Formats: sequence, structure tokens, C-alpha cells
Amino acid sequence: MSRSERSPLLLAGLLATAGIAHLAKPRSFDATIPRALPGSPRAWTYASGVAELALAAAVALPRTRKPAALATAAFFVGVFPANVKMAWDARHRPTPVRAVTVGRLPLQIPLVLWARSVAAGADTAQTLKGQA
Repeated sequence: MSRSERSPLLLAGLLATAGIAHLAKPRSFDATIPRALPGSPRAWTYASGVAELALAAAVALPRTRKPAALATAAFFVGVFPANVKMAWDARHRPTPVRAVTVGRLPLQIPLVLWARSVAAGADTAQTLKGQA
């Protein structure tokens, strides 16, 4: 399996793992939900877990890969405020905790770019399939 074939599956695996974590251990994610959002933090935690699982399934399937990968890129942008809140809330915690939460912030950029490259790769795969 080539790198371009593995990339969507790795992205799907990352999303599935995150989705399962949100559903299995919601308490650790509840605190990251910005207070400005309506409803309970737990509802948002569960909703994001379900969204991650749905995106994982759609990214894994070649037929739905492109729109799912673009939706994944948007999702990564959309959850950025939760990561900012997590970093802000950790500002008085021990240095290693602060370092991890702040260090996560720039990681959103490669995640967005990865999802976009999976979408672009889906275009290429469809073009090649059409030429075969």
C-alpha cells in the first residue's frame, strides 16, 4: 500500500480514536467546551465524538473521501477554540501541562493541511480511476 493510500486510512484512524475517546471518557473533554456554547458541555463532547466517528467512516470510504476530508479540515478549524480554552485554563498548572496544551495549538495547522491533502488525493485517485 502506497503512502497516498495509507494517508486517508491513518486520518480515519486518528478521527476514530478521538471519537471513541470522546464517548468513552467524556469527562476529560467536557472542560474544553467553551462556556459560550449553548447546552451542556457533555452534549457537545458526545456530539463531537459522534462527528469524529462519522468523519472517520466517510474518510475511509473512497466514494465519500473528498467531501469528508474537506469537512474534517473544517472540523479541525472548528475545534480550535476548545484547544485555546484548554491552554488558557492550564495557564496556572505545572509547566509540563502548560507546555502540552500550548504545544497542541500549532498542531491544528498540519491537521487541517493533512485533511486537505487527503481531499486533493481523492481527486487524483478519481481522475486516475476514470482514465483506467
